[in-house]
Amino acid sequence: MIRRSWSLFASAFLLAAPPAPAADRDGEVRAVSLVPSTGKAELVIQVRGAVQITDRTLTDPNRIVLDIAGATLASGMDQSIYDGVKRAGVLNVRVRQYTPDVVRVVLDVERLIPYRVERSAEAIRVSFGTEQGFLAWNGPAASTTSLPIAAVSVAPPEPEPVSLARAPMRQQARGASRITVTWNNASIEEVISGFQAISGKSIILGKDIKRTVTAEINDQPWPEAFYAILAAQGLSAQELPGGIIRVDAPANLAEIDSLEPRETRFVRVNYARVGELVNSVKGVLTKRGSATADTATNTVIVTDSKSNLDNVINMVTQLDLKPKSISIQAKIIFVDRTDLEQLGFKYDIGSRAQFYNRLVQRPDPATGGVQQYRPGTNIVNLGGNQLSAIGNADAVITSAALDLMFSTAIGGFSITSFLQGLEQVDLSDVQAEPSVNTVDNKQATIRVGEDIPVRVVDVASAQSSAGQVARANVQFRETGIKLLVTPHVTNDGMISLDLATERSSLQTLSAADLGFIIAKQETKNQVLVADGETAVIGGLTVTTVEKSRSGIPLLSSLPLIGSLFSFSSTRENRKDLIILVTPRVLGDGKVVPES
Repeated sequence: MIRRSWSLFASAFLLAAPPAPAADRDGEVRAVSLVPSTGKAELVIQVRGAVQITDRTLTDPNRIVLDIAGATLASGMDQSIYDGVKRAGVLNVRVRQYTPDVVRVVLDVERLIPYRVERSAEAIRVSFGTEQGFLAWNGPAASTTSLPIAAVSVAPPEPEPVSLARAPMRQQARGASRITVTWNNASIEEVISGFQAISGKSIILGKDIKRTVTAEINDQPWPEAFYAILAAQGLSAQELPGGIIRVDAPANLAEIDSLEPRETRFVRVNYARVGELVNSVKGVLTKRGSATADTATNTVIVTDSKSNLDNVINMVTQLDLKPKSISIQAKIIFVDRTDLEQLGFKYDIGSRAQFYNRLVQRPDPATGGVQQYRPGTNIVNLGGNQLSAIGNADAVITSAALDLMFSTAIGGFSITSFLQGLEQVDLSDVQAEPSVNTVDNKQATIRVGEDIPVRVVDVASAQSSAGQVARANVQFRETGIKLLVTPHVTNDGMISLDLATERSSLQTLSAADLGFIIAKQETKNQVLVADGETAVIGGLTVTTVEKSRSGIPLLSSLPLIGSLFSFSSTRENRKDLIILVTPRVLGDGKVVPES
């Protein structure tokens, strides 16, 4: 059945072909190649002159025999050594001078399948279907060839990506057919014709453009090869809205554009800010083009040549993406802990005739002991040897947790000692859990604090005018905890956070009307977290330790027992700020359809 279909196909082709005249032996076979094309394989036989082709199939083994009458092998074609690689079912390719005026080309095939023979002025093409791509094989070529295209291989195109309609050729290069081609002193017209056949596009070459091309392209997308050849020749290409490609010198294309009428279109923008979008669009405008942002209607007004207008609108549409919404949940923990330890001793020594009335209140003999001397009244006897003393009289522990007094009489003296002690712990734990939603690349601010009014005195106003009272005004200062977050969703689904944290508090100076101090702790950093992952910001810790000691000279410095003659105070304050940030993506962006 295969043999029959094969023979019928070949017979129909031969019957349709007109009889060829007698061979003049002026034909030449110059090159043989086996190359892939779109959905098929092709055996390309480069010929020159008038030749006649006949074909037939043979079995045991399976082969296709092509006889090219009126042709001889060109110099360099004496041998045709196939590399032995099976391509599209072809096992071997043999080329030899069968008779003085007939060149025979034999294809050893794995099995017989339908094929088609096509004849052109420069080549004979034998095509047969295959769904498998392969690397092209180029046999020996003529040593003095001047053919414009020695071998062309077109690989199947890659899957077409999702792209905008009428995108420029360079944007479509990823899904374009890949070619392998060699030119040797080919005219630019022939090269353009080859690209037109490969791409299926209409390509118009400018007037009086004369170039010769010598180059080799190996397995490249045809748009990239097309632009590379044009750039090497000092030419440029412009694709019109209908798909026609103009090829000319850049100056000529610019002159043609200057004669093309301009059009104006209004592009409604849904998500992007037109003020920011216009700056990006200006990069694809021609010299005669302009783009204006109408913020009232969020519209971009584009004016440009008709051939470039669609490209500008496509760019606006591509940039107008629905932004991703991001929910940022923060937990702010502020812990303020103060530890206070105070301990001190006081002493009072006096007699009935002489004493300092500060620590121990003594009765007034004049009233019979009913009333006591006022605290500021001291009795000093200057008539004899007397002794009185007070140790650490002004040292006071406010709200002491322990007051211990011991009194004894030694001779005519009364000795009284006082012990005060305090241990205090203050703990403040503030937790805030704010939540805010923002869009990609837009800053969100979370603040927990107060606006504190601060009285500011202008001292210079009083100095400038004698007798005038210094003017004062009230200013508000922000204090508390502030968190600034700018999220960005990466292409792989991660979330990058630009974080700025700050904690501030107001502290007034001890002297009146001298101003204030704002104590701050702040950090700025960038973290990368997954969607729903919690980022922990630490390091905002302030520890303050204050120690003071006062006592009786010399005695308070004694080892071991020095504490019995002094007052000591230790205050430790620790402030910890911990911020936890958890971002979550709420929605995905998508391309907005063209308006």
